[in-house]
Amino acid sequence: MLLFKRKHPIKSFLKKHTFTNQTISDLRIIFLIACFFLPFIKIIGQPAAQKLKISPLTGDFYIYTTYNIYESNPVPANGMYLVTNNGIVLFDSPWDTTQFQPLLDSIQYKHKHPVTLCIATHWHSDKTAGLEYYRQLGIKTYTTELTDEWSKKNGKPRAEFLITKDTVFNVGNYTFETYYPGQAHTADNIVLWFAREKILYGGCLIKGADAENLGFLGDANKAEYESTLKRVKKKYRNPNYIIISHSDWNNINSLNHSIKMAKKLKRKTESKQ
Repeated sequence: MLLFKRKHPIKSFLKKHTFTNQTISDLRIIFLIACFFLPFIKIIGQPAAQKLKISPLTGDFYIYTTYNIYESNPVPANGMYLVTNNGIVLFDSPWDTTQFQPLLDSIQYKHKHPVTLCIATHWHSDKTAGLEYYRQLGIKTYTTELTDEWSKKNGKPRAEFLITKDTVFNVGNYTFETYYPGQAHTADNIVLWFAREKILYGGCLIKGADAENLGFLGDANKAEYESTLKRVKKKYRNPNYIIISHSDWNNINSLNHSIKMAKKLKRKTESKQ
C-alpha cells in the first residue's frame, strides 16, 4: 500500500509565490477592511421588515395587517376592508401609526376607489389609532357611544359619528350589522356580521385557534368573557370566515377555542376569590 502525504494548500501556495513586505502590508489592510464592513454588508442584504400586508379574503373583502411591538415582540394586527360600488369601508385602523396613509394609498392604487367610511370595534389603540387622521381627510369615522366614552376617558382618538345601538349599515351593494354582545376583552367590544357572505369580524374579542391564552386582559371582564363569546356563537351560526385581530384568521375554530379558554379563565378567577 502506498501512502501519500497530503499537501497543505496554503503552504503550497506560499511556496509558489513570493510576497514583498509591501504586498503583505496591503493584504493586511484589505483583510481589516473586509472584517469591518462584513457585518454591514450582511445587514444591507437582509430584507426590510414588512409593515403592511394586504391579503384577499373572498370577493370584495380583504384583510390588511400592520405590526407593532408588544412585550418586546412584533405582533400583527389584522383589520379588514370592503370594496363597494359606493366607496371602500375600513374596519378598524392600522395599529402602526406610520401606515395610516400607506394603507389608503395601497387601497386607492389597487382598487381605484377611495376609503369613505371607517368603523372601530373597541377603544384600544390597535383599533382606534387612525380615527382622527382619517376624519381630517373627510372619511366618516364611527364607533359606538360606549367606545367613545372609553376613548375619551383614556385619551384615545375618537370618531366623528356614534352608533347608539346595534345598527345595520347599507353601503353601496353591501349590507352588514354591528353587534354588542357584552363585556369581554373590553367593556365596549363589538363584532360585525356580513350575512350574505357569512363573515364574522371578531376583532380582539376572539383569539386564534392556536392561541395559548386570551391575550391582554388588563381591561377585560374575566367573569363575563365566556358568556359574551357564547352570545356571539348563538347569534351567528356556522360562519364561513372568522376574522380575528392578532392571530391567523384562516382557522374557523377560533371562536370555539376562545370559549374554552374563557371558561378556564373564569374558573381560575373564581378559585382566587
